[in-house]
Amino acid sequence: MKPLRNPVREAPGRSSTPDRPRRLTWPVTARLVWEILLSFIYPRVCQVCRAETAVPRRGWIGPQCRRQVRPVMPPWCDRCGRPISGEATVPFECAYCAEVQPHFRFARAAVFVEGVVLQVIHEYKYRQALWFEPFLARLLIRAAQPSIREGGWDVVVPVPLHPVRERERGFNQASRLGQRLAQHTGLPMEQDWLERVRYTPTQTLLSRSERLRNVRGAFRARRGAPVQGRRIVLVDDVLTTGATTSACAHALRESGAEDVCVWTVARGL
Repeated sequence: MKPLRNPVREAPGRSSTPDRPRRLTWPVTARLVWEILLSFIYPRVCQVCRAETAVPRRGWIGPQCRRQVRPVMPPWCDRCGRPISGEATVPFECAYCAEVQPHFRFARAAVFVEGVVLQVIHEYKYRQALWFEPFLARLLIRAAQPSIREGGWDVVVPVPLHPVRERERGFNQASRLGQRLAQHTGLPMEQDWLERVRYTPTQTLLSRSERLRNVRGAFRARRGAPVQGRRIVLVDDVLTTGATTSACAHALRESGAEDVCVWTVARGL
């Protein structure tokens, strides 16, 4: 897989503009004009393979690269959403969830964190490649929207970063993705209801048991946040063991939330 390219800084030149559709509504017209203007700054090329056409509203990911994305499909653990091989005729919980009993009702992810998705998330989070956001948000919205609308949930709450890490990164990816999900589901998003009160090392290289210890007591519901009786959708970019989201759910439930579910873009195994 070829290295990613910053479309603003590294992609000079122009590309041809698309044929003008007929009977465009104003939002579509505005979007088309914006994309035409962008094409004068950098070419409409996929920022993963750099070999096929891509457009801003698709997050600069071309159709061939999008086809490599693998959705998470059942059967899975009814609690954490971890997929299993074979068939399952009744809901069940995996051995890990039976042991640790996560504090969320269920956790689900849209796709597997591999290949194109892994590369895009890494660039998005750690190199501020915000042009990938529409691609990631589309994956999340497509998977989560039906469940959220049918489930009677009240509010979207993103998993918070510690203030030090957020300053280093420049943004909170969970908050940005959560805002897009909230807009498409019609739910409010409350990014101040939950706070991270303890700085913790990254979970990436830790074992399951180390992840649980690492985030224990790291979150709390903000004082005065009206979480009592609310049914909350927690949002993050990636779920692996569920330790972080379980710690968040625990803080919300301790402060009176009625129920908590989790939705993420990607699922690690």
